Amino acid sequence: MEQQKLPNSTLILVFGILSIVTCCCYGIIGLILGIIAIILANKATKVYAENPEAYTGYSNVKTGKILAIIGVVLSAIYVAYVIFLFATVGYAGIMEQYQDALQQMGQ
Repeated sequence: MEQQKLPNSTLILVFGILSIVTCCCYGIIGLILGIIAIILANKATKVYAENPEAYTGYSNVKTGKILAIIGVVLSAIYVAYVIFLFATVGYAGIMEQYQDALQQMGQ
């Protein structure tokens, strides 16, 4: 019997990597990609558990799931940080700090 590639194994890995890379985009994009990767990884794990000798690419699923979990945690921390900033400093304070940083870079 010929082994076939596990469904969505490469997609899970890519989404796991992208969830870490995009966690600094206010945390929203990384959170979404990470959650999607975890859901797909759970489905792929169930398919693999039913018939492990029929599929290849389970290592991509495991690695992608780990990366997605890391991405979700980092994104959640960043979202909490952004909410904290808006609650304490407000939008005007954040923009003022941003403009100060730009002025310091110009000097």
